[in-house]
Amino acid sequence: MNKLISSVSPHISGKRTTQTIMLDVIIALLPAAIASVIIFGLRSLLVIGVCIAVCVLSEFLFEKLCQRDNTVPDLSAVVTGLLLAFNLPVSIPLWQAAFGSIVAIIVVKQLFGGIGQNFANPAITARIIMMTAFSGTMTAWTAPVTADTVSSATPLAAAAKGEIASMPSYLTLLLGNHGGCLGETCALALLLGGIYLLAKRIISWHTPVAFIATVALMSLICGKDVLYQLMAGGLLLGAFFMATDYATTPSTKWGKIIFGIGCGLITVLIRFWGNLPEGVSFSILLMNLLTPYIAKMTRNKPLVGGAK
Repeated sequence: MNKLISSVSPHISGKRTTQTIMLDVIIALLPAAIASVIIFGLRSLLVIGVCIAVCVLSEFLFEKLCQRDNTVPDLSAVVTGLLLAFNLPVSIPLWQAAFGSIVAIIVVKQLFGGIGQNFANPAITARIIMMTAFSGTMTAWTAPVTADTVSSATPLAAAAKGEIASMPSYLTLLLGNHGGCLGETCALALLLGGIYLLAKRIISWHTPVAFIATVALMSLICGKDVLYQLMAGGLLLGAFFMATDYATTPSTKWGKIIFGIGCGLITVLIRFWGNLPEGVSFSILLMNLLTPYIAKMTRNKPLVGGAK
């Protein structure tokens, strides 16, 4: 008995580390990043670069100031910068992109203890704060560089206003040749990235499928164009890359399904009956707040043996 060793979980270790997981997420996001440059021009690359650089620098300086271990090499700050940039319009002033990056890393992530201890997705929370603080520039949509117009409403905004002539075709939605945030327009690139994450088992199917299926079902019930609702807006970006965040979403299978269904229902409520054409960011943030309760409700009960 003196050789018995006890320790806290996890009891099984593998070769996968935070760095390798984040590297796979970055690889999965590359198609959308490339698509944003093709669709909106080189300034999208500048916005992405600023967000990543400020996120990394903020994490390094804050941890240096607080005398914490340097976590920059785990690449989580790079992923946060990428995701935040993907949620911004290409015309966003660079200082505002830098402000959002600081909020994401320092306020949402580091002040709560760093990676794995934040209560909400840093990129989503920073985006919502920026929408409140900079509503004008955060909704200043720019048309693709190949378009003839100077500005362009997002597909969901056009649908909400009943501007049938301004609503893009399915092919346009698939390829992303329309107004919107940098990383949300090209549905094809996001699907490729999502499939990569599923194939590499970085994420499981439970949350994305529950999220997307709920939006599809509710759109069908409400008489909306299902394919349009699935490909327009930030649904695919949110479902594959932000609603699957390890730290802020449930870890159990049923918890992930409930989380995805909740995200889908809130997204539909905001899209169809709210004052905003899009609801993905708000839905994920609200469900992030409910994650502890969902996890508690769906956690596995230990087997307890005893004398009869």
